[in-house]
This record gives sequence, structure tokens and C-alpha cells, in this order.
Amino acid sequence: MSAPQIISADQRLSEKRGAKILLLGPTGVGKTSQLRTFHDPSRVLFVDVEAGDLAVLDLAVPTIRIDDWPAARDLACRIGGPSPAFAPTQCYSQAHFDAVGGAFPDLDHFEILFFDSLTEVSRLCFRWAEQQPESFSERSGKKDVRGAFGLLGREMLLWLNQLQHARPKHIIFVGVLERVVDELRVATWQLQCEGNKTSRELPAIVDEIVTYQFLDFGDNKPPQRGFVCVTPNPWSYPAKDRSGRLEQIEPPDLNKLLHKLTNHGDSK
Repeated sequence: MSAPQIISADQRLSEKRGAKILLLGPTGVGKTSQLRTFHDPSRVLFVDVEAGDLAVLDLAVPTIRIDDWPAARDLACRIGGPSPAFAPTQCYSQAHFDAVGGAFPDLDHFEILFFDSLTEVSRLCFRWAEQQPESFSERSGKKDVRGAFGLLGREMLLWLNQLQHARPKHIIFVGVLERVVDELRVATWQLQCEGNKTSRELPAIVDEIVTYQFLDFGDNKPPQRGFVCVTPNPWSYPAKDRSGRLEQIEPPDLNKLLHKLTNHGDSK
């Protein structure tokens, strides 16, 4: 194992750094249509997980369709690269990367990876998890729901951390925003996701949480679409800005948002 290397200040400042963004919004607000904001779709990879591409049928964007959890893991391994933290028999190891490298030969030139959606990725993961041996009781052979959800949480966080370490890439995780009312009748907005470990720990993984919503400013005008990027905000929507560069409300243009965050997007 090689010793950690010191990266000089000049080297660090010259590195290309992509943003990791969770884009939340209700169904129908236009999350998938944000693909249209990119001026050069050839540098964007549309990872279509939920087959919800009707809004961009005419958009010439390269696409990968993911239908099961092993394929999602293979793609994340190829994007994030091998990790020395994993044994050869584990996912995201050098052996895993070598095994899947040839399956995705043309990913390096993509600057933006648009996962639509994280909600559906969690469902693929859960379907896989509930079929694994640890999701069944050793004694009775019956399904162990706690075991299935435990495996789901671990797998999802490993997958997200793998993509987090793809430093040069912009990675957009689209997610469905839902309003949840607890047993005390307290309502909160959160990511619609299988299990709760992923939605609970995801804010520490991504750089930005952006809620895309119809916003009512109380000015007797119709609600307008906008990106809510900072908390607290008047609607208590999920939001986070690690960069410190965003206003509370930004125009609903993902390309311009990426440029503002990292200056690596188009300037127009």
C-alpha cells in the first residue's frame, strides 16, 4: 500500500472538481427536463433508472439504462475507480474495477452524470437486498425485514460514497420530494427513498441539496419554479450549500448552477 502523498496548494487549486448534487422535487415539476439546460449534451451521461424520459425523448443525450442493482454497482465502480480499502472479493475493489472496466469503455469523457432517479435506485437495491441470505432468519428461514433494510442501508451508502469520490465529475442525483407526517403530526419534506438510513446520511455525502419546487412568495402572483438552495427557507424545504456561493433562491437552470458552484460549466 502506497503512503499518502502531500498535494501542494497549487496542485489542489488547479484540480478539476465536480459538484455532487441532490436535486429534489415533486413529480411533474420538471426535474428530468433539467437535462435541456446543458448546452453540450454530448458531455452528459443520462443514467436512466426509472424509464421516465418522456420529457426528453427528442434530446440527443447519451444514455445508460440500469435495471438491477449489480449493474448500478458496476457503473459506480467504473465511475469512481478502484478503492484500495476493499479486499479483492469485495465490490469497488481493484478486481471489481478490472472485471467491469471493459463493459463501460467510453465514460471518461463525460463531465456530468445525471442519475434519474435516486428514488428508483433505492428500490433496485432493496429488491436485491431482500433476496440475499442475510435477509432471512437462519433459524426459521423466514424473511427478516430488519436484515433486508440493514443490508439496503449499507449497500446504498457504499454506492453513494463510491460516486462521491469521482472528484472531477459533476454528479446529479435526482430524487422525488415527499411530505411526511410523523406520529406527532409534524410534517417534514424529505427524499422519497426505501429505508431511512440513506435519506438520513445523504446530506453528509453530497455537496449540495437543491429543492426544485413551485414557490409561492405571497405576492398574489402564481407560484414560480425555482431552486431552493439554502436553509432555513420560508417553506422548510431540504437544502444545503457546501460551497457558500449560492443564494437562497436560484433560477431553475442546472447548467448555470454548476457554473456558479465550480466555474467548470458553460458560462452562458
